[in-house]
Amino acid sequence: MTIQLKNKKYKVGELRPSQLLYTYGIGSVVDLPNLSAMVMGLDDWDITHALEIGEPRLLEAVQYQLGSNVTRLLAPPALQPLPGTIPSPFDDSLTTGVPVAPFPRWLVCPRCRLLAPLENGLFQIKADAFRPDRVRYVHINCSKGNMPAVLPARFLVACEAGHLDDFPWVQFVHKGENACSGGVLALREIGVTGEAAGIQVECTCGKTRRMSDAIGPEGRQNLPPCLGRHPHLREYAEQGCEFQLRTITLGASNSWFPMVLSTLSIPKATDKLGQLVDSHWHILQNAMSEQNIALLRITGLLNHFSAFTDKEIWEKLEKKKAGLADEPSATPTSLKTPEWQVFTNPVSAGQDPDFKVKLVNPPVGYEHRIKKVVLAERIREVRVVTGFTRIESPGDLTEEGEIPEERIAPLTRKQPKWVPASEVRGEGLFIEFDEEALVDWLDNPEVKRHNQAFLEAHKGWRLARSLAVPEAGYPGDRFVLLHSFSHALMRELALACGYAAASIRERIYSLPPEADDGPMAGILLYTAAPDSEGTLGGLVGLGNPEELGIHIENALNAMRLCASDPLCAEHTGQGDLSLHWAACHACLFAPETSCERGNKYLDRSVLVPTVESDIVAYFD
Repeated sequence: MTIQLKNKKYKVGELRPSQLLYTYGIGSVVDLPNLSAMVMGLDDWDITHALEIGEPRLLEAVQYQLGSNVTRLLAPPALQPLPGTIPSPFDDSLTTGVPVAPFPRWLVCPRCRLLAPLENGLFQIKADAFRPDRVRYVHINCSKGNMPAVLPARFLVACEAGHLDDFPWVQFVHKGENACSGGVLALREIGVTGEAAGIQVECTCGKTRRMSDAIGPEGRQNLPPCLGRHPHLREYAEQGCEFQLRTITLGASNSWFPMVLSTLSIPKATDKLGQLVDSHWHILQNAMSEQNIALLRITGLLNHFSAFTDKEIWEKLEKKKAGLADEPSATPTSLKTPEWQVFTNPVSAGQDPDFKVKLVNPPVGYEHRIKKVVLAERIREVRVVTGFTRIESPGDLTEEGEIPEERIAPLTRKQPKWVPASEVRGEGLFIEFDEEALVDWLDNPEVKRHNQAFLEAHKGWRLARSLAVPEAGYPGDRFVLLHSFSHALMRELALACGYAAASIRERIYSLPPEADDGPMAGILLYTAAPDSEGTLGGLVGLGNPEELGIHIENALNAMRLCASDPLCAEHTGQGDLSLHWAACHACLFAPETSCERGNKYLDRSVLVPTVESDIVAYFD
């Protein structure tokens, strides 16, 4: 990450590519050792050293969401120093990266408690070219110390439309009245707990106010209207904003939620050259002649094609272009549909260095419930971020792809031409449920009553959030069963495969028979790493029939009792408008990085009998 002040760049820290999608993406606030910074929008990024990532299916889905102007998926810019060299503080590799800006702009001196914005000129940046973690702002004229490092103010304001702004300190302490002339603010802690009631804003004019007056529903009435600020884009909304501001703390978990699309790379071609053309399509698609192929080879972009001549590559490229021209333009299919088709027919699936699958027998003892198990020995996942929300996560708003436009914060001031992406490689375990057994279970009258009760809870949850069409987006008991089984098995496999529970992710394939691409009933548990070699095979190694059967049995047995029973087993979503039933952190919840739906639509009673219910269990 680089921060630019007065035409000079400073390196202030490092982030992994995956963090720029899931944790500290565009519009989020990064908490660094000595300062706080916001990741700026794509307009400020220098993509000179950004590598393009090829994944046509994902690019098509992004274009469907953001428009046809998006033509590339780019990895975050990075420039590594030459091997065996020690970079100097003037090396370009130290100033190449993702741009950030100081935020919040109001800072506090820890000694004299002065509260002032950066624009006042009371704080000065101090940089260390050899130690980026020491970049900080100091109070140059502090009355109680020798230029102490200052801290960011710990309160911000945000709204549901994705706007974020500095806390209105001057207006707040003067209760909306005209501010005094030349007043200086201070932020003092008069208690020992650090809570809002013990934090007081003071002005030299004599006005004081506790921060507890800005917290909660009543505190929102003490805040000014939202100005519609997007600090990552350096702009305000032209007509303000219809939502009311609310106070949040710096680093609050609801200050930034990414909207991420991801897909697995599925090979279409069966021959080696065709697979290479598919994987390098983002490089070859603009080639207009065989001479262009020769030029690309000279530049070193076609090193993987060393076994093929320029003529062979060009002929294969012409065939692919002709095939794409014949395809009618239509709404892109679900990103999961091609994955499902490949995993359910692994024998006929193409194999390449980034995709290798192997069919094995169902686990011993579960042949009547589980139809197929596929070991994904090698997979590649590409992820992109298309926007973000604040206050409410995309999952809290509605189904993916149907989020109200006014709730989405953009990545750029204008239409984006590219979006940030990352790719990871790893391994996975795919399990397909027996469709006939699943349909018989869904036809059970008790399961139908359970499904109806879950639907009512879903409708109540949406009505409480003023979302249109209360029944929209309900996935049904088919999804509840698959999702609950996925979490139960994920927790068990994490104990045996050697990977942390947070590093194992799920993909749920759930569609009823009447859906366009249905029926689907399966799960993929996988782990991946940004290293080009992927992961070590610990997850795939647990997929042989005998061993997988033992792990499934252990996972289901663990779901019969919970440390929070009987409260956990008796819980339903109808009382507190939650979207999980017999599930909690002690039994079925998974880390945020692992779950597709934010630990919603979970119920262990659909898996096995519990102390509360024994009539809807799928596994006998």
